[in-house]
Parts: sequence; structure tokens; C-alpha cells
Amino acid sequence: MADSSDLWIGSAYLFLQSTSEKIVLPSLYGSSHQKSSVFKALKLALADSTGSLHGVDMLKVHCSEPHLIIQLKFCLRENCRKFLQSYRAGLFRESLQNHLQVTLSMTAVPVQVELKAGSEQLDRMLNEEDRCLDCIYKEKPDRLRDEEIAELEESFRSLTCRQQSNNTTPSNNCNSLNSSSLSYCSGRSSLPPGATFIFQEQHFANRTLTPDDHQKFAKLVSKKWKQVGRSLQKNCRALRDPVIDNLAHEYDREGLYEQAYQLLLKFIQSEGKRATLQRLIAALEENSLITLAEELLGLHPSENDTS
Repeated sequence: MADSSDLWIGSAYLFLQSTSEKIVLPSLYGSSHQKSSVFKALKLALADSTGSLHGVDMLKVHCSEPHLIIQLKFCLRENCRKFLQSYRAGLFRESLQNHLQVTLSMTAVPVQVELKAGSEQLDRMLNEEDRCLDCIYKEKPDRLRDEEIAELEESFRSLTCRQQSNNTTPSNNCNSLNSSSLSYCSGRSSLPPGATFIFQEQHFANRTLTPDDHQKFAKLVSKKWKQVGRSLQKNCRALRDPVIDNLAHEYDREGLYEQAYQLLLKFIQSEGKRATLQRLIAALEENSLITLAEELLGLHPSENDTS
């Protein structure tokens, strides 16, 4: 019976909270206009973590400010293992942030995640994978899928079926869809045509950073380059401590321009096509560098580098 993976069923609760004071996930989910967008982001992020839209089931979403709490059901041990590995590596959180960013048309949606099974706080034992699996397996789902979730699933399925048929792949059906065929902004793909973000109530085309962006940033960010770096490091492993302090020390003699230049260079080299204007603008906005953000967006091209 140990190897009867078809009989393996477990449950866990995923707690989500935005670290931005301006974003309250329960309120967004409670909004009739935003509910489906939040659900879609959750669905795609879970699919990214297991490699399948059917790897994890959402049974119910609870709104308990400041948390959005999702009851998850796993029907295969291997799917649960894949999710745990993605969660432990920070990939699930990163994917969720990317999808929320796109579906909600926001500059950034920083999210804090927590995983529990019964009374066990799984975040404390993520390095003990088998122990986490056992805890999840012991917690059997206490409900069927919520009626609201079933309706959202159906809407999501209808939308993705239409997208799939429009993408001229007639051999595929909706049951075999995977997240990569649906994701607007998969962390491992190039930017889709028409991808936009909102800054100061205006829409701007998202794109990868250019050499011109790089130079403007280095020239104008001045002493706040480290703060911007700490904002970027939330979703960029290459900038995690002590990297930023090391850059400050290594390029101390060259001055602020070179320190800022090397910071963004490291970001661009590590993130590749994911080193986007949207992510940089979000980091600048977080640190009140609005003038520099406007400069990069070309909102006052007649000005020079005065702030």
C-alpha cells in the first residue's frame, strides 16, 4: 500500500499576505471585479509549481485580513513533493507574484507565504521533505470543493480553452493544458506582446531593460542605489545578502555611478529577459524615486538629469 500513489491524498493550508500596505489580498479577492484575476494567478502559480493544472486542487479560499487562506488538496505524493520543492526554493512565491502582477495590472505585488498542515508549521521543516509529506498526508480534506471555487474553475477553463483554440493548436484539449501555455508572464519565458503595467494611473509597455536604462539609472539614482537593490533582491537571488554590501565595498573608490551600474548589471545578468522595466520602476517607486522612474519612462524627455 505504501506505493499506491493513486490512494495518496493530503491537505494543507496556504496563507498569503501582501507585504505592501497598499495591497490587501482579501479585499481584492472579495471584489467582484478582481476575484477571478486573483484566482487565475493562484491557479497558474500552483500549476507552475507542479507542472500541471491538475497537480493541486483548491477546495476553498478564506478571507481573514490580512491573510488570504487557501485550502489545498493533493491527490498524488509526487505532485505534493514537486510543490514542496518549488515552495522551498522560493519559486512558487516568485511565480505567484509574477502572475498577480499581470492579472491585476499592478507594478508589483509582493507576497509573503506560509504553509500549514493541521497544527504543524511546515515552513520550519521544509528541509525535511518526507516529514512535510507525512504531515500533509495525515491531514485529509474535510470538505468537497467549494461551490464558488467550482464556478471560478469553470470560468477559468472556458477562458483557457478559448485561448488555446486561438493559439491554433487543435490537437490539445483543455484537460491537457499546462501553465506554460497559459501564463502571460512565466518567470522563464520572454515577455508577451502587449504586456503592460500601470504607473501613476497610466499604462506603459513592459520590456527588458536597455543599455540606456542602465546608464540613466547609474547616473541618477545616487546614494539610494543600495535601497533600490534591497527592493530588487526580494525577487532576485543574485542580489541577496551580502552581495549589495560587497558591491559597495568593492567599488567604493569608483564612486556611486559605478556602484549603481554594477548593481543593475548583476540584476540584468542574473534575471535575463526577466530584468524588466516594470520591476525596476516598482523598486524605484518603493523608494520614492519618482523623478527617476519618470525619466526612464520618458515622461519628461526635455529635462536633463536634474531631479
